[in-house]
Order: sequence, then C-alpha cells, then structure tokens
Amino acid sequence: MAQTKTKVLTAHVPLPMAEKVDQIAARLERSRGWIIKQALSAWIDQEEERSRLTREALADVDAGRVIDHQAVQAWAESLDTDTPLPVPR
Repeated sequence: MAQTKTKVLTAHVPLPMAEKVDQIAARLERSRGWIIKQALSAWIDQEEERSRLTREALADVDAGRVIDHQAVQAWAESLDTDTPLPVPR
C-alpha cells in the first residue's frame, strides 16, 4: 500500500474549541490529529458541494431558468393563509 504524502498545517484555535477536540478524541479513543482530519475532510466536502450548487444555480440564471420575485413573494405571503398558493416553478 502506497503511503500518502502529508503536510503539517498549523492553526491557532480558541482554547474551548481545542478542549472539545481533546474531549472528543478521548471519548472516541482517537488522536487529536485524526479528529482534525475528519473535521477538515467533512468541511472540504461541504465547501465543494456548496461550490457545485452555486455553479449549477448560476448556470440556471444564465439559461434564464429563474422564478419571478413577485411570484415567490406572493407564495411566501400565502403560506400563513387557509389557501396557500402552489410552489412557484
């Protein structure tokens, strides 16, 4: 199995956050480094998904696939009535 190259990253974090990391590491019987790698991996996945969704939304705007603001406003205002409007499409 090939070993993955690594790079040390250093970050100053607030003491309460560092203490929580240590508590979680102890509870899971994992190293602090393992906890940080898991958290960073999850954050990277989230940011990549956010970026993908943003690019998708911008492509929709460029293609004219948008919903009129007044239609959305009317729908939102109808939600607390007895006869809410269907979701605008």
